[in-house]
Amino acid sequence: MSNTANVTHLISIKAAALLGLSILIGLAVLGYQLSNAAISVKQFERSVSVKGLAEQEVQADIVLWPIQFVAADNDLQALYVELERQAQLVQQFLTANGLADNEITVTAPSINDRSAQQWGNEAQKFRYAASQTVTVYSQQVQLARQLQAKLSQLGKQGIVFNAGNYNAQTEYIYTHLNTIKPQMIERATRNARDVAEKFAKDSDSQLGKIKRASQGQFSITARDKNNPQIKKVRVVSTVEYYLSD
Repeated sequence: MSNTANVTHLISIKAAALLGLSILIGLAVLGYQLSNAAISVKQFERSVSVKGLAEQEVQADIVLWPIQFVAADNDLQALYVELERQAQLVQQFLTANGLADNEITVTAPSINDRSAQQWGNEAQKFRYAASQTVTVYSQQVQLARQLQAKLSQLGKQGIVFNAGNYNAQTEYIYTHLNTIKPQMIERATRNARDVAEKFAKDSDSQLGKIKRASQGQFSITARDKNNPQIKKVRVVSTVEYYLSD
């Protein structure tokens, strides 16, 4: 083999070795970079999920007050006359004390013929038993509560109220939830951040930006059994924050 051929061969070997070394170094650098990137991503994905609570007491602005009364008689026609008399007395009582006619509705009476029932008691004094409901739907919540305490005045006129009926329970409604929603969500989110900052401090971490957040449903319940017109509005927000060292 000539000297020229030997030189060419040696150059080819050195070039191949240099190329292989370059590839090896490149792979090592790439592996190191990928390793650092994986560590960075792992650190970046550290997070804490917390819940923030906001509560507020409000006054109900609508009252739904069913006033149910009952009567009994052996004469069906006389029973209808009596129910009409009682319904008129109830309406007059309500309007005389400040409620408007358009805030009062009267349902049709419900008549029960006891003799037509297989389980009827023959010793019962009256064949027919009836009930009727006058319903108040009003924004005058406090007035309605005052009138509830005065129903005994109608009792003295021979009206028997069916206050224990589940369907005749008074309801108090709050209709301005959208007005207070933004402030309550803000308070719940601020409360969640306070909790997250406390966690980050206790774990020697730094609190980052919000990773994700979800707003819970608003609930409206009576504050207590004795004051159902006072409502407690509640919302819980769940917020996840990034953490870093």
